[in-house]
Amino acid sequence: MLSIDVSGLKVLIIEDNLHFRTFLKSLLEALGICDVREARDGQEAMDILAEFPADLATLDQKMAGVSGLEFVAMVRDEATSPAPFLPIIMMTGDTDDALLKRASDAGVNDFVTKPVSATSFLVRIQSVLENPRPFVRSEGYFGPERRLKHVAFDGAEQRIKQASLITPS
Repeated sequence: MLSIDVSGLKVLIIEDNLHFRTFLKSLLEALGICDVREARDGQEAMDILAEFPADLATLDQKMAGVSGLEFVAMVRDEATSPAPFLPIIMMTGDTDDALLKRASDAGVNDFVTKPVSATSFLVRIQSVLENPRPFVRSEGYFGPERRLKHVAFDGAEQRIKQASLITPS
């Protein structure tokens, strides 16, 4: 189980497969998370986010309509998004390195590979909530820090080029 109280969390599940949405919702409810909304694609999810202040979103990568990556790009658009700092966990059966890089570059916080086990899902939720990565704004990117470890800069020129770190409010 999670070591933090998640009972007050608001979670948005974005998944086009009804059976998988039902599985995820049941798993979240078993953890005590009762405020769960569901969307079949990224556009429906954006419509829900306009009225539902989600604390976490889980999404599929491949969906009819607006895909997972397209949704992440819309959420991370600070000018139009109702929740640009929303923690996002992507679930995908495709573990191709190029896809994972594109998802990371779009602003996904973490990944879970399908088929999903309850344990792997819970570990990712706990990681994203207990150890949030700082957000970065740089030319062409806004989202969670993509590096897993922060590397110390050792020169003035490198410090100037460093993207500003932003703390979600």
